[in-house]
Amino acid sequence: MLKISSIRSILENTLFVWIGLTLIITLAGNSLVLPDWLQVVGRSHPILLHFPIVLLLMGLLFFWIPGIDKKPEIREIGEISFLAGCNFAGITVLAGLILAQEEYTGEILTWHKWGGLVVFGGCVLLYFFRSIKANFIRLSSVALAIAIIATGHWGAGLTHGEDFLLAPIQSNEIEVIPLAEAEIFEHVVQPILQAKCISCHKEGKIKGKLRMDHIEGLQKGGKSGPFVLAGDFEKSMLIQRINLPEDDKKHMPPKNKTQLTEEEFLILSEWVASGASFEQKLVTLPTKNELYQLASVKFEGNKIYSFDAADKDDIQELNTSYRSVQALFPESPALDVSYFGISAFPPKSLSDLNIVSDQIVRFSLNKMPLTGVDLKFLKDFKHLEELQLNFTDLDADQLKVISELNNLEVLAISGNIVNQVSIQNLAKMKSLKKLYLWETAMSSQDQETIKKALPETEIDFGFDGKGIIYDLNSPIISQSEIIYQDSLELKLSHPIKTAEIRYTLDGTEPDSISSTIYTKPLFVTNTGKVIAKAFAKDWKGSKPTESVYIHSGIKPSKFSLVYEPNSKYNASGPATLFDLEKADASNHGQKWLGFQDEPMVLEVDFKGLPKAKKLSLSLLYNEGAHIFPPSKVIVQGFENGTWKPLASNSPAVSPKALSARSELLTLELENTNYDKLKITLTPLPHLPKWHSNAGSKGWVFVDEVIFNQ
Repeated sequence: MLKISSIRSILENTLFVWIGLTLIITLAGNSLVLPDWLQVVGRSHPILLHFPIVLLLMGLLFFWIPGIDKKPEIREIGEISFLAGCNFAGITVLAGLILAQEEYTGEILTWHKWGGLVVFGGCVLLYFFRSIKANFIRLSSVALAIAIIATGHWGAGLTHGEDFLLAPIQSNEIEVIPLAEAEIFEHVVQPILQAKCISCHKEGKIKGKLRMDHIEGLQKGGKSGPFVLAGDFEKSMLIQRINLPEDDKKHMPPKNKTQLTEEEFLILSEWVASGASFEQKLVTLPTKNELYQLASVKFEGNKIYSFDAADKDDIQELNTSYRSVQALFPESPALDVSYFGISAFPPKSLSDLNIVSDQIVRFSLNKMPLTGVDLKFLKDFKHLEELQLNFTDLDADQLKVISELNNLEVLAISGNIVNQVSIQNLAKMKSLKKLYLWETAMSSQDQETIKKALPETEIDFGFDGKGIIYDLNSPIISQSEIIYQDSLELKLSHPIKTAEIRYTLDGTEPDSISSTIYTKPLFVTNTGKVIAKAFAKDWKGSKPTESVYIHSGIKPSKFSLVYEPNSKYNASGPATLFDLEKADASNHGQKWLGFQDEPMVLEVDFKGLPKAKKLSLSLLYNEGAHIFPPSKVIVQGFENGTWKPLASNSPAVSPKALSARSELLTLELENTNYDKLKITLTPLPHLPKWHSNAGSKGWVFVDEVIFNQ
């Protein structure tokens, strides 16, 4: 058997081997090329590290045994244990340095790496200088123990996340996000990525060169390709990897990790299908959209109601040209009822709602003329929680009826005169959580009275203009359809009645001086874009809002494409361009024709039809998905046996990636002496330098081509 002295000699000599190898790898850095088989050693780092921690801490305890100098047998055991721990620490540090050369980067890695080197160096020094003063050795052992714990903490941060250690004692309170404020990526998609993906794709541990702990990393993608491409399942690595069999080594999450639930899988898939936006709000999706239906139930406002749902046929019958009756959110029995269109409002129709009186939770009659209308029917809505009666000319008797609705939680009566009698009645509504009293002619004293009477209620008296200038909300543009045949009515509105709305129809942004003031609905008979802004005293002008309108125009007698669109984005082929169905900007896979390798070359014939003087192209822009304006648009007319130029345009490219949006490009034709037209849209040959895939080819997406006289 080996003697203790021989074991000590072997361990001391091998210790210098680990020191030498550690110095070589540390000093050589990434310039050192290691053989593949050493990766196996590197990946054993998480397995090896627990043993030296135990041995070192156990060895350090021996330094604290009173009178250990007088107990050579015990001292010998402690020193050998500590020496063995130093050797295993050296092996572990070597494995860690090898592992760090794979796909680990970041500040946490730096702290963990140098912490490990300090522990290894510290234990070597402590072992060889163990004979100096006992008090100094004990202080050094405490410092080394702290370094061991700190290094272990940083290692846990690399594997499990920075807050792993303190997570159990940190606040578990979950912020409740209102549905109206919920963003698809931040509040729906990102929590799934954080739970199932980020542990392997974050600072300090970036597998596949894909970093997922910030948006820039996701937009950049990894070494295998883009993380997501809007509407493109084939090229989106996220969709590729989660669809692989679980036994496939490229399947994500890896087989040994917690897998996606069916709901999480559907949310990620629908996010990509809906445009993979990093900024879009959930409420901008159609309520029938599957992603909306999957995600909307997670947010505030989606209260569970125990009463029975109304008959679907009854709900369908109640929906008219002046009234909307909809579920509060998908699958909920609660109903949200609202009236619109002042001129079409029939007060007698309010009695129709008796059939769904048990299901109405929200009710809006904003801006409806309620003078003389008996509001006692509201008492039949026993589950009514929110009532919107802004700018409805309510009188004191009607406000008295409203004050008797004991279960009401939200009441909005802005724009109505509230007198002393009404204040006394409102003061009885202790169930209110929110009360809106803008422009109600209440004095400061009246406001104080109601605030004291309802101390638990959040009361909004509106903007007072005292030294603070706020941005106005953008106006609302209402139109019954985008593509129309004869004429189209455009209505502009703003929630603040005193706001002035100015608009343009020529594509320029409205200003507060020269642009036309909106006073009544607009009727258009052409193809174009309305842009509107709101202005008011003591407010900043709003951001512009815009909407396109497309006159159906002249449909060619014949049309054909010289090059077929990409097979993934071919909708209904050339017929798509003249089906008068506007495609959704958030869904690239339907009703859009996509071109990348070849230009879109469309030839049209107007035999027996009037000749068009104006051409409008409905295009999709989404820079994050590589969909850009065409680099060049050329229109040629076939005249006397030759093609002659009639119009051209080179649309500007955005200096940054914006959210998916539909744009309208209109060109005036120089003459109408042509027999046929040829329209050529050339995709951008190289994406701009600021793009994460700079130099790649761009896409051109088209859904409608409109010809007008």
